[in-house]
Amino acid sequence: MGGGAQISGAQFTGPQFTSTHAEAPAGESSDNLIGIDEVQRCLNRSRASVYRYTNTDPRNLNPPFNPRKLNPEYRSDQKDPLLFHPNEVARFARDVLRIKEVTVEVLNSPSTATQQLLGSILEELRAIRSLLGETEGRPTSLESRRDQHDQARPAA
Repeated sequence: MGGGAQISGAQFTGPQFTSTHAEAPAGESSDNLIGIDEVQRCLNRSRASVYRYTNTDPRNLNPPFNPRKLNPEYRSDQKDPLLFHPNEVARFARDVLRIKEVTVEVLNSPSTATQQLLGSILEELRAIRSLLGETEGRPTSLESRRDQHDQARPAA
């Protein structure tokens, strides 16, 4: 393995596995789980081989822990993507793939401009939702004008 690959959330350079925790958006877990693409890059394996390593079963959404497989995090629906904890990927690399001296480092990354922008968009959307919730049930000015107009016209 030469050099190592930098990916969002995790880095794998030779015998070292580094997980970088970024601030999670509101409502999401802060465990910073990684997806199949990141695992593929970290382990320097093909996507197909990562799926072969993964502990999945079409009849059981969350099969029991298997020490010889890469165990994904709990899923509530079959359509949920497979997500892995960095410690589980490191355990799998060390115990199954026999990559020696695997270490896990947890670092806090600073909030990026993109994360700040997404946070402000989320706040604005929540404010819009609350305003819309307050106006539900109240007639709009168009509806009230229509009602006034209908009352002003004599019946035919």
